[in-house]
Amino acid sequence: MANRLADETSPYLLQHAENPVDWWPWSPAAFEEARRRGVPVLLSVGYASCHWCHVMARESFEDEATAELLNAHFVAVKVDREERPDVDAVYMEAVQAATGQGGWPMTVFLTPDGEPFYFGTYFPPVPRHSMPAFQQVLEGVRAAWQDRRGEVTDVASRITRDLSERTIALGAGEPGPPGAEEMGAALLGLTREFDAAHGGFGGAPKFPPAMALEFLLRHHARTGSEGALQMVEATCEAMARGGIYDQLGGGFARYSVDAEWIVPHFEKMLYDNALLCRVYAHLWRSTGSEQARRVALETADFMVRELATSEGGFASALDADSDDGEGGHAEGAYYVWTPAQLAAALGPEDAAPAASAFGVTEEGTFEGGASVLQLPDTGEPLTDATRLDSARKRLFEARASRPRPARDDKVVTAWNGLAIAALAETGAYFDRDDLVDAARAAARLLADLHTHDEGRRLVRTSRDGAPGTSAGVLEDYADASEGYLALYAVTGEEEWLQRAGTLLDTVIDRFAAEDGTLYDTADDAERLIRRPQDPTDNAVPSGWNAAAGALLSYAAYTGEDRHRDVASRSLGVVRALASRAPRFIGWGLAVGEALLDGPREVAVLGTPPEVTPLHRAALLSAAPGAVVALGTPGESSVPLLRDRDLINGSPTAYVCHHFICTAPTTDPTPLTETMRA
Repeated sequence: MANRLADETSPYLLQHAENPVDWWPWSPAAFEEARRRGVPVLLSVGYASCHWCHVMARESFEDEATAELLNAHFVAVKVDREERPDVDAVYMEAVQAATGQGGWPMTVFLTPDGEPFYFGTYFPPVPRHSMPAFQQVLEGVRAAWQDRRGEVTDVASRITRDLSERTIALGAGEPGPPGAEEMGAALLGLTREFDAAHGGFGGAPKFPPAMALEFLLRHHARTGSEGALQMVEATCEAMARGGIYDQLGGGFARYSVDAEWIVPHFEKMLYDNALLCRVYAHLWRSTGSEQARRVALETADFMVRELATSEGGFASALDADSDDGEGGHAEGAYYVWTPAQLAAALGPEDAAPAASAFGVTEEGTFEGGASVLQLPDTGEPLTDATRLDSARKRLFEARASRPRPARDDKVVTAWNGLAIAALAETGAYFDRDDLVDAARAAARLLADLHTHDEGRRLVRTSRDGAPGTSAGVLEDYADASEGYLALYAVTGEEEWLQRAGTLLDTVIDRFAAEDGTLYDTADDAERLIRRPQDPTDNAVPSGWNAAAGALLSYAAYTGEDRHRDVASRSLGVVRALASRAPRFIGWGLAVGEALLDGPREVAVLGTPPEVTPLHRAALLSAAPGAVVALGTPGESSVPLLRDRDLINGSPTAYVCHHFICTAPTTDPTPLTETMRA
């Protein structure tokens, strides 16, 4: 018999709709029920492609005895963290403060007023590795609530009070945005943490550092720092050769469990692939690397092939787990290979060289003697690239017959904004109009389905063409704007610039404080135990830094001081964190580089196809955060294009700082040289 989650649209919640647990979705009614019954709330937060969420569901939430205990003494609330990042952020902060770590599934016990008092993540069904069994936890919390309720509620009130006091303020005495000195300090900090042997930063588990790499590329473009570029090249090379990258189908897994990028956590997220597609495209733009071009295009093709929805948007993720073909369910089953499986797919003659090229061994690099495909750098030149390419295609076709990982097909506004930016730019760089069309289709879905109140407000998600009920958060407004601005730069279609401006006005009016502080939720959003805010980048750019970047770009197109001022003030936090935590403020540092460089504003006037060489030269500039406006003289409403004319009737480009321009040119070569200066 289905529970209340059967009426939800989130794939994660629907995974639990047949549980014997009497789940509630996050709602005022759930907490009112807890008050009526006089019981605490169990809050369980996860997401559809989360491996340990699936494990805990099988072990505990599908277990009748555990469900009976839960239903009798708690109101159980299930939340999709991707649908409600505000709820996740507030309670994850409490979990990390109390336990020193976090993760999913997140397990928090709350009073009926939503105040947390006991915390954890995954709990096993029996005591294991110093962790109590989940039923022991439930019995302990039930007993404490029944016998020492006053003590429990006092603890909950103190925790809530402490959380509510953790606000970030950038008062008048705070420093302004980061300058050259802070950028140098950030570069030094990243250099100290750089893994010279394997690329990336820090040790295991190792995450793709997309935002730090964007900062380093921009820093190299502004200063000529070879050290910055070398860290990007080494990291991108190592990831592209490693098991974290799908050597058959393109696209990146979430992270590597080891420091050498060999064994990934196999789930594939839209946001990782959007961010990394853009990094590799920008690396190609800076260096002309053939490997960077290949990986950017393969990752873009992966997103379109595997994650595109019938409505034009992009699904959130592919699971790490899948059916192993023998009645079991295992992580990585879709992706790993044994020598015998290679031989079955390729034949013995081709299997041996393929095993050598892809690092497949009898011992295996993963579990059960299986190996994750890599392209190890042996130091020897590849003698038969054609044969390897043929093997890759044949293995890809053979793999397609395996049971596929499940797909979380909800469309998240912010992550689609990141994908729009990546696909638009990659399509423009490599003359792939189909990728630009895919970006445009996703932008149209956001504009038509995710937007309401005359373009001013966003919903967080949609699924199967139906908008969700959760309000958009700051990252949704910021990343959608980033995507729209990138699409405008590539296409010259002014609708996208206008839509970005409307959303960014909402950011200023609803998410920003006078001193430049930004909040993750709007001032009229649902009230939680605190209003979340976080300037640090994690798996994606923080809403704070993404908003700063989009506001700065929009100001460069329009000359709007209001937007530039908010962006500049909000970057004060980047100045404070640049030397202390550069890995976790990478996008903020990248935006800071754009501010230091201007950013440069390029007005390109003319009509296709004559204007295309100038437009392409402008787009291929690596100048940090440069904006490109494309239009026809006298027909555009974009401020950067106003009062600018063609020279002798030929397509013309102007390079400007704060709308003050150098001499116009009709030749792509001097335009390129001016943008490099």
